[in-house]
Formats: sequence, C-alpha cells, structure tokens
Amino acid sequence: MSDEQNRHSGQNPAGRRPAGALPAEAPAPSSPPPPPPQAGPEEVSGRQRLRAGLWPPRVSRAQLIVALLLFVLGLGLAIQVRSNSDNSALRGARQEDLVRILDELDNRTQRLEDEKQRLDDQRTELENSSDQAEEARKQTLEKERQLGILAGTVAAHGPGITLTISDPTGAVEADMLLDTIQELRAAGAEAMEINGVRVVANTYFSGDGGELRVDGREIEAPYEFEVIGKPQDLEPALNIPGGVVQTLEKEQATAEVARADDIVVDALRPAKRPDHARSSS
Repeated sequence: MSDEQNRHSGQNPAGRRPAGALPAEAPAPSSPPPPPPQAGPEEVSGRQRLRAGLWPPRVSRAQLIVALLLFVLGLGLAIQVRSNSDNSALRGARQEDLVRILDELDNRTQRLEDEKQRLDDQRTELENSSDQAEEARKQTLEKERQLGILAGTVAAHGPGITLTISDPTGAVEADMLLDTIQELRAAGAEAMEINGVRVVANTYFSGDGGELRVDGREIEAPYEFEVIGKPQDLEPALNIPGGVVQTLEKEQATAEVARADDIVVDALRPAKRPDHARSSS
C-alpha cells in the first residue's frame, strides 16, 4: 500500500505518530484501596452490662422505704409461723383436753391470788393491831408451823389424793417418779410422802427400774403417793395430755388416782441444824 493510501486510511506507517497529533492519554492511575476498617470498641457482654447496672448502687429514698417495709413484713411472717408451730401440740388436742388445761391454769392463777391476799391480810393485821408484838409472835408461830410442814419435821393432814403406780415390768425409772413429784408440786401439793418416805425440797431419786431409792432408801412397787392439796387441782394435773398418767401407760405401768377428804402425811424428817447458815434477823 502506498503512502498516500496510508494517509487516507489514517494509519501511521511504522507506528509513527503524525506530526502535530496529541499524545495518547496515559491510563488513569488506579484508586488506592480503601483503608481497613478500624477496630470498634470491644463488645460488652450481658453479665458486664448487668454488673455495671448494679454497681455502684443507685438507690432512691423511696426504694429504701420499700425495702424496710418488706423486711418488717418478712420478720412478722417468720414470727407468726414460729408461733403457729409452737402451738401445734395444742392445735391437735381434743376440746375436753383444752378445757382441762385452761381449768388448771385458772386454778394456778387463783392460788397465786389467794396467797397474795393472805400476805396482804397479814400486813394489814400487823399495821392495825394494838399489840403488834403479840401479833408478830402469832404470825411467827404460824410461819414456823408452815415451814415445818414443808421441811418435813411436822406431821400434816388435810384433803388430797392418793396416787398408786403399779409397775409389773419394772419399767418405771427414777426420772418418772421425779416428774410426778414436780407435777404435783406445780399443781399445789403442800405435803407428800412416797412409800413412807417424806418428800421435801431436797428429795432425790436414784436407781434403775425395779430397784429405785428415795433419798437413799430403797422402795418397791407399787409406789404409793400420799399428797395433801386441793384434789380438784391435783387430779387433773396428772391426767393432762402427755402428763404423768399417759407417760406411765406408755411404759406398761398403771396409775390410779383417788380423792380423799383427809390424807395423813406423818413420815417425818429429823430437824438438822445448818453448819454455816445463820439467821440474819
């Protein structure tokens, strides 16, 4: 092909750029790559959010009042539940047993009121007596007689009960007889003897079943209690639910209570002079 044809066709022989032609545009430089994403703050776990919400505590005055009221309410409920549990034994008792227990409490209250009235009367007599020395002597003799009955140095008689405990299997222990004495004392017994042994403040029981001793003296079944006091108080005290009679029956022993208009307690204790104690009057 001739040069003229080449010029007409617009081709540049030998790859030469025609004179006066603009240079070809250089390829545009590629755009720089986007920077890597910066690491964001560490993701917070649910436990951390909970801890941050609870501490430090942010408690308002209203919340404190509500918390205090809830505490008082819970304390009251706990006391009520405990009181109900303590009275569970009475809840299961029969109506006649509850009436008997109430009667015994009333009788004890009445005895205390009578004792208070008697002491008030003695004080009044001393204050109003024209011969206070003679009145004081009479009251001293009466007090000596009463203390002699309690100490076992003076015989006594009066209304009361007879308690007979049969023990065919030898199951009655010393502590059962001691519980019987304590129950009778709580019911108002004023003088007692068991199998001819006077019961006083320092009386003790020892030995095993079938071989029991009272203050060192051996006694054998049946065990017979002679008790002076108000029969209407003594007998119910032995028959209360869970009392002496029921406890003995669980041990295959029997207890018989009989009221009497005149019980004689004449087993005596020798009067002992104290070694160290002296009267302060």
